[in-house]
Amino acid sequence: MILDREQRRNRFRALVLQRIDGSTELDDNGLRLLIENVIRAHCRKESLTIGERRETKKDVFDSLRRLDVLQDLMEDGSITEIMVNGPDHIFYEREGQLYQSERRFYDRKRLEDVIQKIASGVNRVINEANPIVDARLPDGSRVNAVLPPVSLSDAVLTIRKFPEERITMQQLIAMGSITQEAAEYLKVLVRAGYNIFVSGGTGVGKTTFLNVLSDYIPPNERIITIEDSAELQIKNIPNLVRLEVRNANMEGNHAVTIRDLIKTSLRMRPNRIIVGEVRDAASIDMVQSLNTGHCGMSTGHANSPADMLSRLETMVLLGEEIPLLAIRKQIASAIDIIIHLARLRDKTRRVTEIVEVLSCTDGEIPLNPLFRFEEEGEDENGRILGRLRYLNNPLQSRGKLLAAGEEECIPHISE
Repeated sequence: MILDREQRRNRFRALVLQRIDGSTELDDNGLRLLIENVIRAHCRKESLTIGERRETKKDVFDSLRRLDVLQDLMEDGSITEIMVNGPDHIFYEREGQLYQSERRFYDRKRLEDVIQKIASGVNRVINEANPIVDARLPDGSRVNAVLPPVSLSDAVLTIRKFPEERITMQQLIAMGSITQEAAEYLKVLVRAGYNIFVSGGTGVGKTTFLNVLSDYIPPNERIITIEDSAELQIKNIPNLVRLEVRNANMEGNHAVTIRDLIKTSLRMRPNRIIVGEVRDAASIDMVQSLNTGHCGMSTGHANSPADMLSRLETMVLLGEEIPLLAIRKQIASAIDIIIHLARLRDKTRRVTEIVEVLSCTDGEIPLNPLFRFEEEGEDENGRILGRLRYLNNPLQSRGKLLAAGEEECIPHISE
């Protein structure tokens, strides 16, 4: 009988499970040896080639210790996102385009086993009582999973992959995501301690860009990072403290929230606080921390820099009953720069705006546009042509430049 790849995977997996003694803990090497012995014992009967044996050994190991049929997609460096809509529908993103995979989970239980394995690996719980979980993989990839009954049919799993090698600003410049001029401008602002927000829609690379900006932080600072799931990959900062939220236990107790972590970080003598993303009432604590002498950076979902300010207002109102004018004054005082990222119609990710947030005037927060992406058409392959251009609007708030001794670094850019 000739079996295809999925049939071989499931047949030999069952044979290996029959040989596993539940009283003995097998390490990875022991499991690989057991799989090899099972395959060798049956290879004549199954008429397997050397290539098929090697493939089956990997497939069975992946199904028992890794992410089953998703492992090959995880190991493909060109794939940036994996979307699983039940055991029979697996999609992935490559170079901004969506494709459907031919791979399938054996059944619903195998998919849910993978989800449980991911959640337990970062001490998270997902079940019918808690059907949604945000987690991460050891390589830093971001994971979201939703189980029935919240998902109306099958379990849903989404994995946002991160590059094996951390992206640098020079790579973003080479890809056309930002210009050298704008990168040098931002470098000065980060070194001088300006409070920076990175805004944009889902999947535009906000966390990646925040990582890149962190390369400009002076290495002698003490940095505190605060995240739902630890994703930031800050390098070259010896004095780095990483904090991550903790979900409530089965009884609904002992949760540690973003708000809790922001408050405690203020007692940890930070030079700079970096919050992975603000999406709820924690924004009031973030804004207040930036108004108490601390530098900071964060990200948020928004359609534009102006929309980012509006969303912050709304999120602050979720946490405190404060007059709108007071909120706007707090936000305008806390945030100095907003960098907006967007995914254009050709699927490329670009920095489309860099704006300065000015002091609240007549109840409104004015913006000083510094850079804006200007489209110039398309090439023969449909790639959008254009450039992030400096708008000849000088930076108005220069106090932090003066305090940091960086004043002379801006004029040649802002003339």
